[in-house]
Amino acid sequence: MARRGRGALLERLVIFIVSLALILNSSSAQLRYSIPEELTVGSVVGNVAKDLGLDHTALHARGFRIVSGSTEPLFQLNNNGILHVNRKIDREEVCERIATCILNIKTVLENPLEVHYVGIEVLDANDHSPTFSINETHLEISESALPGARFQLQGARDPDSDMFSIQQYKLSQNDHFRLEVKDREEDGKIPVLFLHKALDKEAARIHRLLLTAVDGGKPARSGTMEITVNVLDVNDNMPVFARETYTAVLDENSPIGTTIIQVNATDLDDGLNGEVIYSFGNNVNDKLRQLFEVDSSTGEIFVKGLIDFEAKDRYQIDIKASDKGPVPLATEKSVKITIVDLNDNTPEIEVTSFSSAVPEDSKPGTTVALISVNDKDSGVNGKVICSVSQDVPFTLTPSLQENMYSLVTKSLLDREHQSKYHVTIVAKDAGEQPLSSHRSITVTISDVNDNSPEFSTNPYIFYVTENNSAGGSLFSVSAHDDDDRDNARISYNIVRRGYEKLTSFLNINSENGEIVALTSFDFETLKMFQFQVVATDSGTPSLCNNVTVNVFILDQNDNAPVILYPLSSNGSAEGVEEIPRNVNAGHLVTKVRAYDADIGYNGWLLFSLQQVTDHSLFGLDRYTGQIRTLRSFTETDEAEHKLVILVKDNGNVSLSATATVIVKLVEPKEAFAASDVKSATKDDEDNNVTLYLMITLGSVSVLFLVSVVVLIAMQCSKSTDYSSKYLPETNYDGTLCHSIQYRSGEKRYMLVGPRMSIGSTIVPGSHANTLVLPDRRRTSEEPKAPNSDWRYSASLRAGGVMQSSVHMEESSVMQGAQGVLVQNWPTASSAADGEGGEVSPPMGAGVDSNSWHFRYGPGGPGAPPQHLKPGEVPPEAFIIPGSPAIISIRQNQGGEDDKSDFITFGKKEEAKKKKKKKKEKKDKKDKGKDDGDE
Repeated sequence: MARRGRGALLERLVIFIVSLALILNSSSAQLRYSIPEELTVGSVVGNVAKDLGLDHTALHARGFRIVSGSTEPLFQLNNNGILHVNRKIDREEVCERIATCILNIKTVLENPLEVHYVGIEVLDANDHSPTFSINETHLEISESALPGARFQLQGARDPDSDMFSIQQYKLSQNDHFRLEVKDREEDGKIPVLFLHKALDKEAARIHRLLLTAVDGGKPARSGTMEITVNVLDVNDNMPVFARETYTAVLDENSPIGTTIIQVNATDLDDGLNGEVIYSFGNNVNDKLRQLFEVDSSTGEIFVKGLIDFEAKDRYQIDIKASDKGPVPLATEKSVKITIVDLNDNTPEIEVTSFSSAVPEDSKPGTTVALISVNDKDSGVNGKVICSVSQDVPFTLTPSLQENMYSLVTKSLLDREHQSKYHVTIVAKDAGEQPLSSHRSITVTISDVNDNSPEFSTNPYIFYVTENNSAGGSLFSVSAHDDDDRDNARISYNIVRRGYEKLTSFLNINSENGEIVALTSFDFETLKMFQFQVVATDSGTPSLCNNVTVNVFILDQNDNAPVILYPLSSNGSAEGVEEIPRNVNAGHLVTKVRAYDADIGYNGWLLFSLQQVTDHSLFGLDRYTGQIRTLRSFTETDEAEHKLVILVKDNGNVSLSATATVIVKLVEPKEAFAASDVKSATKDDEDNNVTLYLMITLGSVSVLFLVSVVVLIAMQCSKSTDYSSKYLPETNYDGTLCHSIQYRSGEKRYMLVGPRMSIGSTIVPGSHANTLVLPDRRRTSEEPKAPNSDWRYSASLRAGGVMQSSVHMEESSVMQGAQGVLVQNWPTASSAADGEGGEVSPPMGAGVDSNSWHFRYGPGGPGAPPQHLKPGEVPPEAFIIPGSPAIISIRQNQGGEDDKSDFITFGKKEEAKKKKKKKKEKKDKKDKGKDDGDE
């Protein structure tokens, strides 16, 4: 019951003291509480959150905690901000020999960062009794000692504070001795035995006394020590020190054995009674004995242990000088030693609070960490200057409190430039030989979605072969994002708006950008199309970018030749031709006409006789399809001959068609009559063909103009960066031309079919005379001189038609897509340097003489631009094959324009041929009439 009453009283005392401390410190910037020592673990110290005016619901989110060192903290904060005792507190352990024991702790809140200091005063409880280091002490006092002699005794020790420390000493009742008490700053009360009445050895040789030390507790605690006084014979002179006071100065960290000071005492007695020995006084504790030592013979005091200024800056040591008499006499003197501080402690760096990840969009001045530094040295040796490495975007700003710094950003951050920084904090003191320490922290820059996806190429150009499998993958686009994680996760989509018709047959994998065709492409229907793909990242908010994709359809040999003539009324490729028997060898019987919707070699047709009744009578031109007589007819030749003509293209897998021509031999008069009928019928057919040609020409012209406008718009909307290996050629003119461009080194190449588009030239002397496009990026370079191996015939120099006069000597190679050899043509012979000319494919190559027409020599693409007259075609242009338009190319390089300097093709040539045929027929008819008249 008594213990319970004392516990309740103690709890009420704690509550009262805490409340009083809160009232007294409510206006202070620092909270202060008071608790008694030995308080049970878990006892409440105070409600810190309430006293600081903090919202207890946000404490957990803000990380409200106590900043402690490596040892187990004395106090702990719970989630409600209540401070309680974490382990048992012994005031004498945490605040040894300190009058007021105040424990300071730091509390930290984050977001925003706040630091609060809480001071907790530990009140002393009278939990220790006074104790003497020994239970019994012996004194030897000569009987000659005069009344008034004083003998200092070893005092008792009480670890409690002043109020509960030793307050008085009591001496047991006796006749000879009294007790005096001396007060010292460090050692407190020291008992001194006072000789009140002279001793008489014969009366009493031994006196036994009891010394009691009493503290100030209620109830008071006490400790006792027995004093045995042995009365000795006379040695009536005590040693006397030479100086009243002894002081010395000692540097900390002085080596062991360093002499501090030497004391000296003399004794007037003779013999052993006059020899003096030195020792520590009775009140020198064990700690001092571990640090210092005195030479018993010389009185020198020297260093025995490690002297640390930070542990204690001054010492007071009692040195006893005693003689060697049978009854030794002793005198004590205090030596004061002052310790000089040296710069022997490096600054300590403590990271109080640290945000390991900083957003890259943080503004300059954003706090990253709180840094506190401490140097145990004093004076200038304890002044610390902090800095950070110069190659990081962070700096230190001092706080209002000394030795507190904030690590803040000093410039904008960019995670894509650097995602992690190793910040080295250097603390350096201001000593004469300064000491420094450093600590490194790693600051990670967290990503912010500030980068849009970027495509590797813009625009994309892809070539897709027609008749691709529906649902198969065509190609893929790829974009990258410099951001991280979700901010760099890209999804792909096709822009449908504005491309509804084109994109309806396309689909894209949103994850990898793979584009799939939902249908099969037909080159003859669609030659190229364009759409846009948008890449969007997964950031918040998301960023996107788009790219234009140009798709060119490549032709395959998927169209068989179509026979245009002969064509019967029922649609079969069969016709009947009547010729007179008297025609000579080389007579044109008829011409088989065919058409292939494919382009290039897939559309280049070759004619051959598959079946003929008499091989000696008729011959078929392999390239033109003309059937001519090989000899004159005889009477024995049959009147009717059947010719089956095979027409096949030059694709890798050739497709073919056949036409049947029945040739009937008639007498001249019958032939003339039939020819008149045929002539009339054929004129009607020719008129129809002319109409069809005009319609076709108009359509092609419109398509050509649209293509030119689209090409100009595309060139204006994009840069001239030819970084892609394959370059687009957008000059599609229906089925009249097709080309593919690509680059190799510094040259651009163009692969074309029999119907070539405008704008290409042949560069002789390199790549086996492959068709080369000039590089537009090198327009400032000097044009290349023509190859000296080109020569002209006399007719060419005179300005005649070139195709009949060029010497065919060497073989020029025309290469198709993917390096496939497509055609070998003879090249022109060499001419003088600086001259120019034109070259055409050989006659009978299966292509109209207008199909390939190149310009070479000084007037090539590298030469300076010529001043053209209105309506004049530039010399490097091509003749558009298959066009019925009259297109002229100027042959003469200088002088006045003259009709003889131009070559004409197309509709005008066909008209001339028709007029010539009609004239021949009329002449034959007239000749037949004349023969009849004869």
